[in-house]
Amino acid sequence: MFLYFYKISRALIISGLFLFLFFSETRAQSIDEFNQQIQNKEQTIVEIKKKAAVYQKNIRIKQQESITLKNQLSILSNKIAKTGLDIKATETEIQKTKLETRSTELQIISKEDDIGNKKQAVENLLQEIHKSDNENQIKIFLSNNSLSDFINGVEYTKDIQNNLKDRLDGLKDDKKELQSKKTELESKQLKLGELKEELEFEKSEMNGESVYKETLLTQTKNSEQKFAALYAQTKKEQQAISAEIADLEKEMRQKLNQMKKDKPALTDATLVWPIPQNTITAFFHDPDYPFRYIFEHPAVDIRAKHGTPISAPADGYVLKSKDAGMGYSYIALIHANGISTVYGHVSKIFVAEDEFVSKGETIGLTGGTPGTPGAGKLVTGPHLHFEVRVNGIPVNPLDYLP
Repeated sequence: MFLYFYKISRALIISGLFLFLFFSETRAQSIDEFNQQIQNKEQTIVEIKKKAAVYQKNIRIKQQESITLKNQLSILSNKIAKTGLDIKATETEIQKTKLETRSTELQIISKEDDIGNKKQAVENLLQEIHKSDNENQIKIFLSNNSLSDFINGVEYTKDIQNNLKDRLDGLKDDKKELQSKKTELESKQLKLGELKEELEFEKSEMNGESVYKETLLTQTKNSEQKFAALYAQTKKEQQAISAEIADLEKEMRQKLNQMKKDKPALTDATLVWPIPQNTITAFFHDPDYPFRYIFEHPAVDIRAKHGTPISAPADGYVLKSKDAGMGYSYIALIHANGISTVYGHVSKIFVAEDEFVSKGETIGLTGGTPGTPGAGKLVTGPHLHFEVRVNGIPVNPLDYLP
């Protein structure tokens, strides 16, 4: 009798296992297909980046040559081509991440199925053990036709108990792996959001580079002589802005020393990021700065969506709040210990000169989109130009930020 039920239960287990393996194999094939597509996308990204590196090399070569309109147009053409490839690489990376996300989702479904099956198996095994525990060994012996059936029954009970332990251990491991996969999925979804934002910036950058190139052609009418005049004028304007800030800072500090009783004291010069910490698109004295032929970049350019709030990085006074309309608008603050800060390409200004600002207070909004208020001439995309000066001399802002 026992042997008969044993054979039936084995047949049911085997048939159930067959169906489980069939669906598991089908799902595994889908995951394998996703993984193959992911590898293809990775290879595509590698090939795109190789092409982009060629344009970057051309840009650096041209940057080392003489300052001519022809060279500047060549640099811009190479930058536009490189940015176009960067956009393709990011789009492919988005596609790859979507595939990785779907593959991970399938693995989660598969693992949840595994856990469900193992839970059912554990429940069945517990029922078998409970049934076995409710029958004494003499009754089991008498219900079997032979000693060999009795021994088989005892061995079967031991197998059930061992199988239960294996199932419970497997269930525990599966739950850990499931949690790991869910964490991985959250990471993929976060990465996808970041890549989509990166793509928007790259598209904006490419548009800005194209606008700047067209503007340069319009202003110079493809004349090297007109370009030389434009270059000299722009360089003079930048030098005038820098000198004005330095002179105003000297005057303001003298004024503050004379009016200590009437003005809040500046004591803390520990700086924080004026906008959320983000990608640096141009570093201090960056050799790849696109306008290096006009001046050494005295700041860091921090990528930011147009209209991002700018916060005062420390207590200070507003040294200058220049609203230049469609020109270059900026804000300059002075802080303790000889430190001052400058914010360029601002689209809106919320503070007035000689006004005290507290650390974290919003002083304006970022800009930098070509052809918008405050952006000025030397810009190809939205960002914040952020300077730190010590005793009037520009220094690397990253040395003063957390």
